[in-house]
Amino acid sequence: MSTVLSAVAWPYANGPRHIGHVAGFGVPSDVFSRYMRMAGHDVLMVSGTDEHGTPILVEADRNGVSARELADRNNRVIVEDLVQLGLSYDLFTRTTTRNHYAVVQEMFVAVRENGYMLEQVTSGAISPSTGRTLPDRYIEGTCPICGTPGARGDQCDACGNQLDPTDLIDPVSRINGETPEFVETTHYFLDLPALASELGRWLDEREATGLWRPNVIRFSQNILEDIRPRAMTRDIDWGIPVPGWEDQPTKRLYVWFDAVIGYLSASVEWARRQGDPELWRKWWNDPEALSYYFMGKDNIVFHSQIWPAEMLAQNGKGDKGGKPGAFGELNLPTEVVSSEFLTMEGKKFSSSKGVVIYVRDVLSRYQADALRYFISAAGPENQDADFTWEDFLSRTNNELVAGWGNLVNRTAAMIAKNVGEIPAAGELEDVDRALLEEIRAGFDSVGSLIRAHRQRAAIAEAMRLVSEANRYVSETEPFKMKAEEQRPRLLTVLHVLAQAVTDLNTLLSPFLPHSANEVEKALGGDRVIAPLPRMEEVEDLDGGPSYPIITGDYSDAPAWAHHPVAVGAPVAKPTPVFTKLDPTIVSEELERLGLDPA
Repeated sequence: MSTVLSAVAWPYANGPRHIGHVAGFGVPSDVFSRYMRMAGHDVLMVSGTDEHGTPILVEADRNGVSARELADRNNRVIVEDLVQLGLSYDLFTRTTTRNHYAVVQEMFVAVRENGYMLEQVTSGAISPSTGRTLPDRYIEGTCPICGTPGARGDQCDACGNQLDPTDLIDPVSRINGETPEFVETTHYFLDLPALASELGRWLDEREATGLWRPNVIRFSQNILEDIRPRAMTRDIDWGIPVPGWEDQPTKRLYVWFDAVIGYLSASVEWARRQGDPELWRKWWNDPEALSYYFMGKDNIVFHSQIWPAEMLAQNGKGDKGGKPGAFGELNLPTEVVSSEFLTMEGKKFSSSKGVVIYVRDVLSRYQADALRYFISAAGPENQDADFTWEDFLSRTNNELVAGWGNLVNRTAAMIAKNVGEIPAAGELEDVDRALLEEIRAGFDSVGSLIRAHRQRAAIAEAMRLVSEANRYVSETEPFKMKAEEQRPRLLTVLHVLAQAVTDLNTLLSPFLPHSANEVEKALGGDRVIAPLPRMEEVEDLDGGPSYPIITGDYSDAPAWAHHPVAVGAPVAKPTPVFTKLDPTIVSEELERLGLDPA
């Protein structure tokens, strides 16, 4: 058994999340975490809403509310959506808790005391019309390195290089199109060059494992070539105060400095809520512990460079030396699991342009497991993928309903009609043993694929086994066994089918947790196959405002193994587990998006 940290990207609280977001960070992390728990590992899955930074202020102004009010509103929406999707967080919290503030400030002080925070005078971008600081990501221009227009002031997505707003050619504000003014200001910079050799050594070690996705490790190594100090404070009045600069209320820690520390602060909060404030160290200080970070590819730089650099600096492991801070020697990521982008009907997601499908809207009209199935089977795992309503309809009806749902329904229906309970098996024939052995082997094949973050291949293998079980029904034809002398064989075939469905349900449960529990009931079982998360209102541990969290007890999930079916369990006439979709949903959804159904 290993100790496993499942660190899930923090959704930004400037609005509700769309399906592209949960395709990158949500469903992949949940499938992995559920499987690892079932495989016997001690998993801690943490995240929360990221609530600081200028974009929150801009959106709050647009809505005529305070930044805190906007963050509160969107935090609740996001929490409700992720619970409904079934994401099994041990703790999903937020960056506006007092616990988070304290952990971030402690981390900053440790990094500064070890010599890796530099005070420098730099140019800051100001909006001429409002006088407000413009965040790097809200300034666009032509990339000075590759010449691509539309590069942001923090990074060019085309070539992947980190930038400063002053680097851009013809910079403009994304908020109102005006040309920003640049003024002198003092900030703390993380001394990345002093940490580069250790970062490079760590990345080389990670590459040698052969576990990282090639695009992630290559990108991470390439950005080391142009490494330079990076500002970790901002001129803004919404965020975490800078230790030592308490007399300057308009200077705060950079949102990306504080957001990545959320993985640590959420672990600390979780431990405190368990009544054992030091329990988090099991996942962070034990060198044998494993940690996996899940996100979309636009966040790689922060997880393979900025966050590891912050940890190295806190650990005192850079060129300047130092000693570990209050958090001890923190473990760097075992793997950065980055997904590519999901597009929609061939277009890039854009809330401002209406090219968006919010998680809440999908879940209000369709089953959560239908969306989870699509993301698992066709999501942007290692290359960009496109969500189309035609494909969603096809995969739901032709694979989920006609394949898995049909197998469950007809197995339960035949048992209910002919026996009324799970029958005992008679003498097995070769065809029976072949099916059961092949499905049993799926625990190794499907499990190894999930463990390697190849979830598309994993669910494809599980669904192939579903097809084998459906083929078994066609070959044995139990629905034709009506004569009394055929009854012993009928009971054996029905037993084999019940066992096949039971094992397949275990294999599919990390992907389809809601239906896993329904399938168990359909075959007369009473186990919780896939424990679901819950939303809980909690008090801030340090006296701040109360807020909702996601948490849950996931210990009831069965082991990732074959479990003998319960002979004698009563089986009633089933109702379909999955809802077949009417083809008209395609034109209806396209019309909602303002697209031509033709």
